[in-house]
Amino acid sequence: MNEFLNVLDYRNLPWLIVLVATVIGLICSAIVINLIKITASRKEWRAVRAIKDNLTSVLYFFIPLVLITASLKTYSFGNKEYYWTFTISKVMLIAVTTWLMTRIVIIVEKVLIDQLDFTSPDNNQARRLFTKIKFVKRIVIILIIIIGVSILLLSFESVRQYGVGILTSAGIFSVIIGFAAQKSLANLMAGIQIAFTQPIKIDDVVIVEGEWGRIEEINLTYVVVNIWDLRRIVLPITYFIETPFQNWTRNDSALVGTAFFHLNYLTPVPKLREKLKEILDETPLWDGRSWALQVTDTQGQLMVVRAIMSARNSSQTFDLRCLVREKMIEFISQEYPEALPSHRIEEAHKQENMLPETKLNR
Repeated sequence: MNEFLNVLDYRNLPWLIVLVATVIGLICSAIVINLIKITASRKEWRAVRAIKDNLTSVLYFFIPLVLITASLKTYSFGNKEYYWTFTISKVMLIAVTTWLMTRIVIIVEKVLIDQLDFTSPDNNQARRLFTKIKFVKRIVIILIIIIGVSILLLSFESVRQYGVGILTSAGIFSVIIGFAAQKSLANLMAGIQIAFTQPIKIDDVVIVEGEWGRIEEINLTYVVVNIWDLRRIVLPITYFIETPFQNWTRNDSALVGTAFFHLNYLTPVPKLREKLKEILDETPLWDGRSWALQVTDTQGQLMVVRAIMSARNSSQTFDLRCLVREKMIEFISQEYPEALPSHRIEEAHKQENMLPETKLNR
């Protein structure tokens, strides 16, 4: 009987330790996760709700592995032949810890984004911070993965030098230099520049490749532009560093729109000016900041009348321009049809140019 217990002790004790640590770890994980879920039910605690949505699945692995690794480490001190069990558990713990750290970064990102107000008419500052948060999150996750892989390599004697090389400043510098010639890293550096100098932000209105659209995604190496007809233009991020483009919402969402009318010289411009003000006063699209109606050019038998009006953002500016064109053309057609473009031929001028025989016949 004693021999059987000895065999049981020495051969099965490591697995018994693993089993007990796993059970205790799962119980602790369930307690912690249930506490998080109960706390997250409160509406005002958004941070805890973000933890519930992104961290609970990781805790089912992390807490048991911490207990298993600690137990096997203690057991392996007196039983060197079972040290390999501790090595396996340590590798798994490093991998799960890396996973846990990336989820924590995502939680921080969600908490910060929840503080931003995108509903205000001028959400320029919110979009600016959103772009920075997204890009910094990606960089931090990449660094966490690199550090996790380095620590993993340091755990094995045969490949320890590679882990040391990655972690040391010389190693990191050599890695950067090695990839600097690659186009992907050039895009990455351009992405870092865009994240902090911000020539573009998420939801900015831009004109690229002759198309009007909004910035939908800013990734590490490319940008997705959602253009007006729901197509997507995917551009390398270096495009926005090296190529001129229009950004209609760089510092402010408000824009001034224009509407041009080609009318003849009989047009009563003061009446059109009064009508424009009446149209603007009746629509919520106008932000009340600026408006004007002026004769900006003359072209042969026509003059060019320009109406300008301001709106809170590019979408409202476009709608306001269309509305002003529609209402103004309707007004001119009904009240001053003689102002519409037409070709005039003066009778006196025609008679002066007639041949003498034609005049006698008349």
